[in-house]
Amino acid sequence: MTNITNSLYTIRFFDMAARKGTFIHRIHPVAKLLAAITYILVASSFGKYDIIPLLPLVFYPVVLLAVGDIPVMPVAKRMLLAGPFIAGMGILNPLFDHGVFYVGGVSIGAGWIACMSLIIKGALTVMSALLLIAITGMDKTAQALRMLKVPRAFVLQLLLTYRYISVLMEETARVLTAYNLRASARKGSGKGVKKNAWGSLAGQLLLRTLGRAERVHGAMLMRGFNGEYNTGELAPMNIKDIAYLAIWVLFFAAVRIYNIPALIGLLITGVL
Repeated sequence: MTNITNSLYTIRFFDMAARKGTFIHRIHPVAKLLAAITYILVASSFGKYDIIPLLPLVFYPVVLLAVGDIPVMPVAKRMLLAGPFIAGMGILNPLFDHGVFYVGGVSIGAGWIACMSLIIKGALTVMSALLLIAITGMDKTAQALRMLKVPRAFVLQLLLTYRYISVLMEETARVLTAYNLRASARKGSGKGVKKNAWGSLAGQLLLRTLGRAERVHGAMLMRGFNGEYNTGELAPMNIKDIAYLAIWVLFFAAVRIYNIPALIGLLITGVL
């Protein structure tokens, strides 16, 4: 029950964070979306053995967290959910890549370097997507997608799925609360749902969520829903929005073209 409550709070945290009025929240959603897409493409384009060249990309989420006044822990908790999937893909590299790199006279398996590179790239891309929602909001992100001519069916499915997750969790919380109240008098209660009640509770949850979905759909039709999720009109981008996008794109291009940590090291040692 506590886990469901925490998950609901985390989902609503992003909606609440998107309502802040910081400078970065006032940037046009299309500019923020294009910057995030460029960031993900650049991070994914690095070679499988590149670790040091990736490090300057950490600057982007750090700036968004600081300027957008976004707490780190809720974002980090969401990232941990994707951690096992990223690590599961990366851990296969040492099994198939038996090359060796020598760093400071120490031999390191190429597979482990590739694994670490994949984990870093996965963490950066997941964090950028979460921060996009935290500083923009799902509704404005959907508006930006439609302005970029993304198919309406895809955007609508994305929005309804995002909204339905919280509805499903609320119904699950109600079912578990009812079960715990009815089972409180039995011996051994409070240790979760008994195995013999799993089927009936799952069926009740399915019926309740289907009923809730029908009521939500009926309410949408009564309010004139015609297949388009209307959340208002977006003003066109201004100079500030274009400058925001241009600065980040130039930074990402510089990180991709030049090995900035290596250049800084050469400057410090006086080679350049």
